[in-house]
Amino acid sequence: MKKFLGAAIGNCVHVGGVVNFLRLAEEEGNDVEFLGAAVSIEKLIDNIIYKKPDVVTIGFRLTPGSVVPLLNELKEFIDKKKLYHIEWIFGGTKPVAEIAKEYKFFSKIFDGTEDLDDVINYLRGKNLKEVAINYPQNIIERINSKYPYPVIRHHFGLPSLKETYEGIKKIAQAKVLDVISIGPDQNAQENFFTPENMNHDLDGAGGVPLRKVEDFEKLYEASRRGNYPLLRCYSGTAEIFRFAELLKNTINNAWCAVPLCWYNVLDKRGPRDVLTSITEGQKLMKWHAQRNIPVEVNEAHHWSLRDAHDTIGVVMAFLAAYNAKKMGVKHYIAQYMFNVPPAIYHRMDLAKMLAKIQLIESLEDENFKTYRQVRAGLASLSADLDVAKGQLSASTYLAMSIKPHIIHVVGFSEADHAAKPEDVIESCKIVRGVIRSTLHGMVDMTQDKAVQDRKNELVEEAKILLNTIKSLYPESKDPWSDPSVLADIIKRGIIDAPHLRGNKHANGTLETRIVDGKCMAYSKKLGRVVSERERLIELLNMETDKSFSA
Repeated sequence: MKKFLGAAIGNCVHVGGVVNFLRLAEEEGNDVEFLGAAVSIEKLIDNIIYKKPDVVTIGFRLTPGSVVPLLNELKEFIDKKKLYHIEWIFGGTKPVAEIAKEYKFFSKIFDGTEDLDDVINYLRGKNLKEVAINYPQNIIERINSKYPYPVIRHHFGLPSLKETYEGIKKIAQAKVLDVISIGPDQNAQENFFTPENMNHDLDGAGGVPLRKVEDFEKLYEASRRGNYPLLRCYSGTAEIFRFAELLKNTINNAWCAVPLCWYNVLDKRGPRDVLTSITEGQKLMKWHAQRNIPVEVNEAHHWSLRDAHDTIGVVMAFLAAYNAKKMGVKHYIAQYMFNVPPAIYHRMDLAKMLAKIQLIESLEDENFKTYRQVRAGLASLSADLDVAKGQLSASTYLAMSIKPHIIHVVGFSEADHAAKPEDVIESCKIVRGVIRSTLHGMVDMTQDKAVQDRKNELVEEAKILLNTIKSLYPESKDPWSDPSVLADIIKRGIIDAPHLRGNKHANGTLETRIVDGKCMAYSKKLGRVVSERERLIELLNMETDKSFSA
């Protein structure tokens, strides 16, 4: 613990910067005292001599020329009183900070362009020089080094390998994010090991055309600068274990993201049937767990993106985490995608996330730790880029309510074009601005009565669906993690989504409606929205009727 003393000097009355710095220092366990605004150099020195601080932080935000006599006077006192043992910190506007740099007794100068994590790193005694060791190369260590400031992640992958390589260099050098998620094109995800099956007319469709092991290594090399961001990449949709090994050995994959029920014939992203993909997905979770690599099961939002009602989104979030734990995963990254479907109200969206959190984090124990990752909804951003920036800010503000460990930034440009390096940097800066404004003293929207009522309702509805799954498969030792059961409940429509209509591998009969900002199950037979119990009764009665008719 150090003793900090702070003041705005001269006739400067702008104390916000000094006060915020001291507050952060106090939160890091230090003893702090603020002398106030417009403190003379003589008064500052008298207090230093009397109170004997380890660190003195001074602020000045007026014209550059007017700070010169103050700093000259301060230097004279430092030399006269031999106050060289003190760590001197200066904060001001950029022009004033440039003047302060001429005074060598300052150990650190802040000019307002630094982000909050830079300040926290400094307070934690970290040297911020361009050395990789200052930036943890393990996602859990990176989270722990920054929290409560969240780790920032952004997707990046252009249709050209060269442009992607140069873009990663530029993004890393900007030091605006911690994790770059490489987006390979579909050819790479599906046919990296069988290039003879690629349709080269589709090269670069959806991401970067990675074709050789060296391509991955080249992208990793590009990230070795700036703040040395971690890299991660989408999982393959075929030969998934070879792909996982490839990612581990080339880019030191920060964590594995694997769906439980997707990347197959359901979403047309691969040739696997649903049962096979669930079985292989579980094995892939176990493969990473054995290597102590964190796992994210990006499952729940796949259903919500296809207009499944909120209860299914909550249940699939729980089942994703449940299966990860069952496979031995120790560090689980739970993704909470807000704004899906886009018409959902913010209140009801927050309630849905709180319901997911309650169920997922009920699984935690000494061997299973979860981390909250938030993001804006893929389909929620406008093609008008100025509007999209506002939507990204609003979504981030809402998501900060759940105190995330990771923010997966969705580039504001996504509805118009794939994010270029400049778009990634700007999007991350927008999000950083929201974080800076909300990290301390944010209104606790989670305690809103409507939010809590809806959360409790969703938890109860989710339990009805989960218990129904158990009761329908008494022969299974664990229906919630049984691949055959999970495949069957999709086929029967117990887990379903309107967008799956016509897909022979699913039921596709679910109807949903947005009512009062909630995505609800809807019965055409009854002509109204229905509870989960009513939906399941109607669905299972239809099965009985069909069976009887047959």
